[in-house]
Amino acid sequence: MTPKIARYLSEIQPAAPCLVVDVDRVEENYRALRAALPLARIYYAVKANPARPILERLARLESAFDAASFEEVAACLAAGAAPEAISFGNTIKKASAIAAAHQAGVSLYAFDSAEELEKIARCAPGSRVYCRILVANDGADWPLSRKFGTSVAQARRLMLRAADLGLDPYGLSFHVGSQQKHGAAYEAAIGQVAMLFTDLTERGVDLRMLNLGGGFPIPYREAVPGIDHFARAIMRALTRHFGNALPDIVIEPGRFVVGDAGAVRSEVVLVSRRDPESPLRWVYLDVGRFGGFAEAEGEAIRYAIVTPHDGGATGPVAIAGPTCDGADILYEKADYRLPLALASGDAVTLLATGAYVSTYASQGFNGFAPLAEHYI
Repeated sequence: MTPKIARYLSEIQPAAPCLVVDVDRVEENYRALRAALPLARIYYAVKANPARPILERLARLESAFDAASFEEVAACLAAGAAPEAISFGNTIKKASAIAAAHQAGVSLYAFDSAEELEKIARCAPGSRVYCRILVANDGADWPLSRKFGTSVAQARRLMLRAADLGLDPYGLSFHVGSQQKHGAAYEAAIGQVAMLFTDLTERGVDLRMLNLGGGFPIPYREAVPGIDHFARAIMRALTRHFGNALPDIVIEPGRFVVGDAGAVRSEVVLVSRRDPESPLRWVYLDVGRFGGFAEAEGEAIRYAIVTPHDGGATGPVAIAGPTCDGADILYEKADYRLPLALASGDAVTLLATGAYVSTYASQGFNGFAPLAEHYI
């Protein structure tokens, strides 16, 4: 929690549940990433948090943007981004969305199938395209490999086909999974994709770009390697496989830019000991899985929690949301321990919630309003 957020929560005392985001911290994170990887063009992954104040700040910093829908494309344009600074990076797009983005001036599109490539050729003729390669996501807390990406062999065929369709086969991309904790994952993926890059270049394809995706981690309950660890691994692999003939390098961070810039203020609704023989207490908050904490599925992303009783005696807890749904449980197995003094009505703060929480929130499940948002 940044000092600015702590001051805001103390002085303004906004109603819970709410998300508070320090936009200055967003800028600090962006600048840190740019300093660590100065040869890479940053395309902020808008899906992590598409709030207007964040997009406007990043546009002023001359960031580029990775959009997942035409609605995100439009939000970036409204925030001051130039069309040529936007990549339509979702490999699953409606034809109408591609056409609308093309009409708005967007000229860069991702794909990972023949059907999507042909759709882009019809709806955005002459555009630059890049193919997403399936790579291992080992070491990531939030893997992305089941739904996206294609094999190297199929990517080779598709990139050769792109030119025949009147498109510009601009580059290749991959994603090693969100909250990736091992620099070696980037090294392995770069090596895998570099061989295809060389093969296609030798076949006369004018490849110019390598997109490394995002995945850079932030600390939640545990420490993670810093951005310099990943920058060293990436540059080591790029130098090994490309020498001095580096292509244009693109990265698509989302969580790293906004994650630790936000905190959620929540109220404890109930603390109960469901089994009198067990030391386990159930702590029910006024925000849960359906209020924005979808990444707690499988207890994958484990948020740190600050309470007004920290420093006192603690005991084991399960943590759940307020809805009448049995799936609305955040943590049962992750060994959370909270103060024994914690009680109904207490305000608690969940840290590093600037990424994905606001956009995962439901629009009124069980009648609960979407999470309020404050950008400071």
